[in-house]
Amino acid sequence: MAHLGIMIKATLSAALFALALAAPVQAQGVPENAVQATIVPGWLRADGTRVAALQLTLAPGWKTYWRAPGDTGIPPQFNWSGSRNLAGVGISWPAPQVYREGGIRTIGYKDRLVLPLTLAPRQANKPIELNLDLDLGVCRDICIPAQLSLSATLADSNPNPTPAIAAALAARPYSAKEAGVSQARCALRPSALGMEIEATLTLPHAGGREVVVIEPGPSNLWMSETDTTRQGNQLVATGDMAAYEGGSIVLDRSEIRITVLGKNHAVEINGCTPG
Repeated sequence: MAHLGIMIKATLSAALFALALAAPVQAQGVPENAVQATIVPGWLRADGTRVAALQLTLAPGWKTYWRAPGDTGIPPQFNWSGSRNLAGVGISWPAPQVYREGGIRTIGYKDRLVLPLTLAPRQANKPIELNLDLDLGVCRDICIPAQLSLSATLADSNPNPTPAIAAALAARPYSAKEAGVSQARCALRPSALGMEIEATLTLPHAGGREVVVIEPGPSNLWMSETDTTRQGNQLVATGDMAAYEGGSIVLDRSEIRITVLGKNHAVEINGCTPG
């Protein structure tokens, strides 16, 4: 897909960079002001990595999607290949919301999303030049693909955390240890679609109507929504997976990521044992 976004350029000066942030990038292919994007420069950590963020501002009534958006959603795709002095990017997702409209469940965010980024430079103490092409979906009455292109040069040595980014980091799901998960087992069985997975989790209630999202790991696998039941501290989620284009299913349980989304909090569990 072509990336037809508008570039926003930042200078090496932190003050001029702040001015650049005041002019958000408008997404291509969507109504005006439905979604705008900026890069928040963040701070430099003692180990030489930088914590920054992608900020999406959505117009009233509009939503965008989480990394696992549901059957009808559009997962965001990030292309950092045009960046310079960038060895790697880690994305920290705040806990999303579950939306149910017209019998369809989607998972994502409304109003504003601050998505923390951990940036590792190839050369320490040198500026990082970010060039991001972002494909995402935004949704109001219908869901629309959108494209954004953003550029920024991050060079200042500010060590002080940015409040908005720190708040987004604090809004991440609890780890298995933090949430009191004592067991996570995955049973696999052949199914008409390919493979059925049953995850049995032992953990306290996350509040309200819990939704369990299973991400199998390999990008060539499709995963259905799960049916979820709870009895006491045991939560059981069952769903189907299939390989795109009829390929084979190769699964490593250590790569399976299970997220429990509840009213009170969310929990992210990395890996499960045979069940």
